[in-house]
Amino acid sequence: MDYSEISYAVEDGVATLTLDRPQVLNAFTEHMLDEMLDAFDRSDADDDVRAVILTGRGRGFCAGADLSGGARTFDPSLGGAADGVPRDGGGRLTLRIFASTKPVIAAINGPAVGVGVTMTLPADIRLAAESARFGFVFARRGLVPEACSSWFLPRVVGISQAAEWVYTGRVFGADEALATGLVRSVHPGDELIPAARRIAAEIAASTSAVSVALSRQLLWRMLGASHPMDAHRADSRGIAATGRSADAREGVTSFLEKRPARFEDRVTYDLPEIFPDWIEPDFH
Repeated sequence: MDYSEISYAVEDGVATLTLDRPQVLNAFTEHMLDEMLDAFDRSDADDDVRAVILTGRGRGFCAGADLSGGARTFDPSLGGAADGVPRDGGGRLTLRIFASTKPVIAAINGPAVGVGVTMTLPADIRLAAESARFGFVFARRGLVPEACSSWFLPRVVGISQAAEWVYTGRVFGADEALATGLVRSVHPGDELIPAARRIAAEIAASTSAVSVALSRQLLWRMLGASHPMDAHRADSRGIAATGRSADAREGVTSFLEKRPARFEDRVTYDLPEIFPDWIEPDFH
């Protein structure tokens, strides 16, 4: 797919997906959704990609849904159906990010409102520029939170903080986002992407791609587990599968030989199934 509303580039094992409608603060459209879904399919299929950075071009990250359609912008005329109800496009995107086999780092370079902030919730790590502003503004538009954020947001910041932001719909700054754990760090604008790349580079240089992909599944999927026994079963399957892998042998050998590891297992070929009963949602 040729992209017109995002850009996608890979360098040193890191894919950077950039929302690219700077003239409208990267407002979210159905076409942008399709391009982002394709980009995450692309990063998963590329074993040279070890991490994904999601950011925006210009002074905004994403100002939310494109409202150029006027008062009927949110009429459910596009998309498939779930349980007989037209599907929310933001939810299709966050389900896809949730399913990524590569860790996702959101580098929030400016205002992130509505779907502009909810799309970042399934990212593994969020960093913000000092200029970033956040808003779960749905109640001020006569809507409800979308993009599966009623599942993600309380798990990220707790139910009380999530409720305050959602019920008031107020916009808040990067300092509050940092204090509440919505983001892990705040940076001057010109230092944001370098900071994100340092994290991605450490993942790419030091870890097994298969180990990271399985760990990502364990951490996210176990958020919804009903008992730690569910995690024990999945952990046990994971240890049994990876313990006999070439990467595990290399990890131990390199440690004993006091040298950097050279992991060669690939997610596209060597990823074991440790959740046999998991049904992956249809995000397309």
